[in-house]
Amino acid sequence: MTQKGIVLVVSVSIIHEDKVLMIKENKASVRNTWNFPSGRIEYGEDILEAARREAKEETGYDVRLTATTGIYNFISSTNHQVVLFHFTGDIIGGCLKLNAAEIMDSKWITLADLLIPELLELRDREVIKQITENLISRKEYPLALFNEED
Repeated sequence: MTQKGIVLVVSVSIIHEDKVLMIKENKASVRNTWNFPSGRIEYGEDILEAARREAKEETGYDVRLTATTGIYNFISSTNHQVVLFHFTGDIIGGCLKLNAAEIMDSKWITLADLLIPELLELRDREVIKQITENLISRKEYPLALFNEED
């Protein structure tokens, strides 16, 4: 969702067996960059539902959101002001099925490897670094912050 030039986005770190799922973008402006499954919040959509929807659309997995690492405000690589709500999640169903129109590839990677600058071309490197550091240090907050009990 965009309002007055601000883009509202959700993203999810799907963690399984001590690795996180990264997706390789196939959109023209960010092609070949790696990111957490993410996307814009639709008008009137609940933030948590948007996160579950985006994870499903981009990966094929049904996820149970477990926590949030926070809210991040930044200027994106496409020069938009972004307010990003980031969550962690566990796989509860589905199977890996990438949306080929938007996603080129996927890879399971350790969190520590995400901090190696040359390893992957990350979409918004500094924000992904902040999120990764929060994940490694377990700096997470309950979903109750969004008025939903899990």
